[in-house]
Amino acid sequence: MLLAFLALAASAPAAERGQILETVERMESAWNRGDFRGYMAGFANPGVVFVSGGKFQDGWQGTLDHYVRDYGGSAERRGKLHFYNMKIDLLAPDAAMLIGQYRLERGSRITEGVNTRLLRKLHGRWLITVNHVSAYDLPTAPAAK
Repeated sequence: MLLAFLALAASAPAAERGQILETVERMESAWNRGDFRGYMAGFANPGVVFVSGGKFQDGWQGTLDHYVRDYGGSAERRGKLHFYNMKIDLLAPDAAMLIGQYRLERGSRITEGVNTRLLRKLHGRWLITVNHVSAYDLPTAPAAK
């Protein structure tokens, strides 16, 4: 009985990490098909705190509006998003920190960066409650002559 409990306790962190990674994978897929509302489903609504470019964003709805305005309308404007190199630290049964990288390719413009995210397990789902982005554009190659 004790061994079964210990095995279950050891597998719980792996299961929680898997659920967090599934959340991020759903977000990436939603972005890449142009479903910004689906992308935002990975964030706590309305209470998420976004920090990007040295500024606080305007909450969940303001961030959705920003994505639709600045990235919507076409696959070229939206680009292709990929999250990778994610490290997850379980802080408590209902709290985790994720630090990972991302790459957004929009035509010749490529942006890379790091996300630092605090996730909380709310109503059985892992949701991002704090999202901090540090990003930079990669230099573009000069046009061939």
